[in-house]
Amino acid sequence: MAAEDFMKKAEDLAKQAGDFISEHADEAKAALKSEQAEGISDSILDGAADLANKVTGGKFAEQVDDVRENLDKNLGNQ
Repeated sequence: MAAEDFMKKAEDLAKQAGDFISEHADEAKAALKSEQAEGISDSILDGAADLANKVTGGKFAEQVDDVRENLDKNLGNQ
């Protein structure tokens, strides 16, 4: 019986999480397009690109820059 109770509670929590995500999807999308998200994403993408170039000795710098630009287009507001 305890396992059934646990499964029921897990299902209820999963439904609540899904409902929360559905209700707040627009807010999450707006947050990803904010000025603050732009600054944070730029810092992370710059760091990742620098690391990739360091690890590869800059051998793939052009490809790294292309990937960084494509990711940046989808995050933040610029």
